[in-house]
Amino acid sequence: MSALRHGSGALYSPGRGSGSWRCLWWWWVVALGVTAGSGDPWMSAEACPSSCSCSSTRISCVDPERGINSFPVLQSEAEMENITDIYIANQSSFSSINDKDLHSYKNLRNLTVTNSRLTYVSKLAFQNNIKLQYLNLKDNNLSSLSWRIFKHLNISYLILSGNPLHCSCENMWIKLWLGEEADTQELRCIEDGGGRKLSRLTLPKCEVPMATLSPAKVTVMEGENVKLSCTTSGVPSPELIWNMSLVTNYVIETSGQISVLRLSNLSSMDHNSKISCTAENIVGEKESSLQLDILFPPKITKLSDAIPDHHWCIPFSVSGNPEPQLQWYLDDEAVTEGLYIMTLIHDITEREYHGCLQLDSPTHLNNGRYRLVAKNKYGSDQKEVEAHFMHKPWDGEEFIFYINTGTVSPPVDPPEDRVAVYVVVGIAAVAFTGFLLMLVILKFGGNSKFGIKGPSSVISNDDDSASPLHHVSNGSNTPSSSEMGPDAVIIGMTKIPVIENPQYFRSTNSLLKTDTFVQHIKRHNIVLKRELGEGAFGKVFLAECYNLSPDQEKILVAVKTLKEASENARKDFHREAELLTNLQHEHIVTFYGVCVESDPLIMVFEYMKHGDLNKFLRAHGPDAVLMAEGQTTRPVELTQSQMLHIAQQIASGMVYLASQHFVHRDLATRNCLVGENLLVKIGDFGMSRDVYSTDYYRVGGHTMLPIRWMPPESIMYRKFTTESDVWSLGVVLWEIFTYGKQPWYQLSNNEVIECITQGRVLQRPRTCPKEVYDLMLGCWQREPHMRLNIKEIHGLLLNLAKASPVYLDILG
Repeated sequence: MSALRHGSGALYSPGRGSGSWRCLWWWWVVALGVTAGSGDPWMSAEACPSSCSCSSTRISCVDPERGINSFPVLQSEAEMENITDIYIANQSSFSSINDKDLHSYKNLRNLTVTNSRLTYVSKLAFQNNIKLQYLNLKDNNLSSLSWRIFKHLNISYLILSGNPLHCSCENMWIKLWLGEEADTQELRCIEDGGGRKLSRLTLPKCEVPMATLSPAKVTVMEGENVKLSCTTSGVPSPELIWNMSLVTNYVIETSGQISVLRLSNLSSMDHNSKISCTAENIVGEKESSLQLDILFPPKITKLSDAIPDHHWCIPFSVSGNPEPQLQWYLDDEAVTEGLYIMTLIHDITEREYHGCLQLDSPTHLNNGRYRLVAKNKYGSDQKEVEAHFMHKPWDGEEFIFYINTGTVSPPVDPPEDRVAVYVVVGIAAVAFTGFLLMLVILKFGGNSKFGIKGPSSVISNDDDSASPLHHVSNGSNTPSSSEMGPDAVIIGMTKIPVIENPQYFRSTNSLLKTDTFVQHIKRHNIVLKRELGEGAFGKVFLAECYNLSPDQEKILVAVKTLKEASENARKDFHREAELLTNLQHEHIVTFYGVCVESDPLIMVFEYMKHGDLNKFLRAHGPDAVLMAEGQTTRPVELTQSQMLHIAQQIASGMVYLASQHFVHRDLATRNCLVGENLLVKIGDFGMSRDVYSTDYYRVGGHTMLPIRWMPPESIMYRKFTTESDVWSLGVVLWEIFTYGKQPWYQLSNNEVIECITQGRVLQRPRTCPKEVYDLMLGCWQREPHMRLNIKEIHGLLLNLAKASPVYLDILG
């Protein structure tokens, strides 16, 4: 049992086709889903058995006249998944809990079966009910109960009084687990000649098994072979089970109560891996385990280009056991470390050390080829990287030194070849000047006579839309750089091509407040820790920022760097900073300020602990173990109330953006971030087009469109409004209630475009209440003016969330 508990203390733990055809077929499935979901799924007579009463989360069957003989089955699996409490009493025909009876009640927490004829509980009865915590089986006909039934559960309360339990070895675990609680419940067991208190049960051939693994510690060289023996004891004779996840090949040989595990050609990938052997019998189980300590020579797994900051950093990752000694060389000369150059280790994993060579304000003298040599007693490894911190002061110039001897010498004529060079350079300069004049004439004079200028022009669709937030105000577009036409919106580092939209781009007035003050952060107050990701604009790092909060000396922040440093990019950088400074809301990621002391330009945002919402949903869904790399433990699955809590937070952020006349244009779970206590905020760092490239459809040259989240008018006419954001919010709700599945995942991009433009919608998720799906359908009306208002959506979600209170502590 992973952790059978009573109260606060553990008393006993025995152990641990064509696009059109497919689109029509899918529409038919959707139609069936909508029909099946019409009407109240919780209170209808068809959904709840006549002898029981049902609510959205509870089933109660207590009528002895119209009895039941098995667990009630509701109309759909989605309805059963929402049930958390089942109460059954006074049922004379209810006699067993079988393998599949509770299979669909995945969120069941409390189960009571009392004053009935229950005589049998299958060992697999609760295999699908991992959230079960309270089990009351009082006053039934149970004669025995196996601990294996509860092995994978975290039961807090188990009530068994009033059952004719046998004084058998199979029930000994109940005494060991309950302890004094056995007397509190007045548990008795029956044997020949009468009965006695279960707490006083002693049986001569009934012992908890033992397991001993030897050797108790293993420290061996990579490539060697290892033999491990596990010896068990106990009555009845226990079963022996090995448990491990290894890259190394192995064989198991078992004879009686001794089992031998032979590992051959040990891999360094198994360093610190756990191996355990477990002994099980009807009384319980016992585990013995060790961690492999594998010795191996160093391996430099990463050596990257230098990262610019007040403290420059050359990142590296090194594996090796014992810990390697590191030595740096610059152009084959050993680097002497001190106050200004030092090796720092930031993180240590099971097999690797992650750190950087930190250089404090390096100059041209620090430029060159850096070589990292890692050594331990078993070998060495080395890698090189070129680093350039600053141009030499004489690069590209020729210095001539004159010595004044006190006499005046006549000027010396230049050599003939130098005269020729001067002539060529002069001609080139004249030609270049003429070319620049032509460009100026074409730019400022051509459009007025021959070109098309003004609000009717269409900007090319060959630019990558790198930023999600797009600013509109009273029909105005955000001011763009001087090099762009009036129809290009700039947020971030890239111009956004848009087609004329009279509703939002009528004038050139700016919503920017004249008194906007962007906070400037000193570069020495920012200390990079590790890279979080990379987008088209540059990289994002996790960092510590000092003197940012009056309450804390330092806080964790996300740092976004600007890769390109052209004049236009700098203007756009400052413009975005001003816009973000004006966005202040509890569900929009906080923008702290900028650092512009030197390149690269930096933006500083709050750090959200759990990353983007899409990964978070997948990590807390039914397929989390399938998605996780090497993880075998089952994570906590999100409940319906937690999903509603997430949804209403995103809607709250969108209400605010709409009030500020912002159109997001790329609202999706990948562009929302999750912090502690299930706090969700809108805002990304432009990385989603790289990390989630399959979510985008490339149009023309570089334009990437999130078509699976876009309404028909945005797909066909590139029209983006608050109403198109409402459509995307409906898709976000669908993502939340499918634990992060990709919308239309069974269709190609072209098939998705065909489905959406023909009026098809996504099917109701299995775990989604009808009220939420109706809200989705309200977001997906074909006519934009027919869609729900963003404030209405938030109000509905808020009411649903309040009706289903959320407990956040399980997620941290």
